[in-house]
Amino acid sequence: MVTKAKFKFIAGTLCLDFVNTVGGRLPSAGNRRSPGLIVRDKLSTFADLVEWSRAARILTAAESRNLLGHSDAADVFHRAIALREALYRIARACVESRTPPPADLAIFNRELAAARAHERLRFLRGNFVSAWDQPRHPARILWIIVRSAARFFESPSRAAIRECPGQECGWLFLDTSRNHSRRWCEMQICGNRAKLRRFRGRPDPR
Repeated sequence: MVTKAKFKFIAGTLCLDFVNTVGGRLPSAGNRRSPGLIVRDKLSTFADLVEWSRAARILTAAESRNLLGHSDAADVFHRAIALREALYRIARACVESRTPPPADLAIFNRELAAARAHERLRFLRGNFVSAWDQPRHPARILWIIVRSAARFFESPSRAAIRECPGQECGWLFLDTSRNHSRRWCEMQICGNRAKLRRFRGRPDPR
């Protein structure tokens, strides 16, 4: 999927928007039930992860600049990719109404445990608020994503996950349409491309 913007937020929930930080996916060995092979990856470096986090409003501009030189940046980046792919396969399992792979749940739960270990309840200005004990650590990006994912997968909304059938797409999104008929991640992109391919495939009327 080639778009003008490097990152797009069309999924309807943060964790699936994170899963969609690829330019597209192909089914492994032509099997739609197997994990999708990445056609193009939009997260090649930690700087890309920070850029996405800024676009997702997880980080401010100042926070983004401060994280780029952090000593744990490389480790956090590798963990982020592992988490993203685990989330993809867990979400695909939801789409297909099957049990998620245990190995992917293990990756997810490891990151969730790390996030919860750093989460704190504070009382500020008359209200209780959730906060992080190390707000300047680059792993805070993962803590926010995995917390979002835990809340999402625990909710009935997971039944609305769909996978775009567009060629070399495979993006995930929530179908919140009134009659649950949304098929494409974006009609103006994958939907229109499918229409064009069908038109070109018609026999010559002459």
